[in-house]
Amino acid sequence: QVQLVESGGGLVQAGGSLRLSCAASGRTFSINAMGWFRQAPGKEREFAARITWSSGTTYYADSVKGRFTISRDNTKNTIYLQMNNLKPEDTAVYFCAADNNGGLVRSALSYEYWGQGTQVTVSS
Repeated sequence: QVQLVESGGGLVQAGGSLRLSCAASGRTFSINAMGWFRQAPGKEREFAARITWSSGTTYYADSVKGRFTISRDNTKNTIYLQMNNLKPEDTAVYFCAADNNGGLVRSALSYEYWGQGTQVTVSS
């Protein structure tokens, strides 16, 4: 089992920045990649970013590319999501997820473990 704990959410004005963290514990040696998803009220959970644990290869949704940066610190078993130039439409609960098997990058079904989520609210 892998446990994931997110932190760093909050309220920010449009144009501002936030950094989310996700600390993994447990069977972290089994992790192939980790990602961030988000879910706004009344909408489906959507992919935001992903990073491969060993190589550091990154993937982004078009909606966040150029504004968000995903990174990792393998020594701390932690990933980060630096979010800049935030927009009201970025308001959502952000979830960290872990993929053990190298599945489809943007599919939530590829991720076996999930954190509890952290709220990000961007005011206009």
